[in-house]
Amino acid sequence: MTTISSETINDPAIVAELTEVSDLYEQALVTNDIDTMTQLFWDGEPVSRFGVTENLYGPAEIEAFRKGRPLVNSEREILRREVVTFGNNTGSVTVEFQRPVQGILRHGRQTQMWRKFPQGWKVVSAHVSFLP
Repeated sequence: MTTISSETINDPAIVAELTEVSDLYEQALVTNDIDTMTQLFWDGEPVSRFGVTENLYGPAEIEAFRKGRPLVNSEREILRREVVTFGNNTGSVTVEFQRPVQGILRHGRQTQMWRKFPQGWKVVSAHVSFLP
């Protein structure tokens, strides 16, 4: 645990909170639980999600993408996850994963910026990509 200014970096209790909600998101992702994924993303217009083939801005674009995406096996093996929190209300979750895509095992990365609102933790920005 480190303190910069008056904010504590990686307070164990806050890291545990964000880890728990990140686990909930991961479960929703691999089961294609659109309602939970939508609930865990911020509903503010500045929210963004950059995917493997798409750039999405705002909650309507993100939800429309999810609803229009064909149902595929999204199971993946998490190789590494880092949770970093800044104070009590801001954090990042980075994930390295692998999963088969069209029969080829691909190595991917995911970054999510989270913010704790009165309604709970929400993703405010996300990026997913595969290594070449």
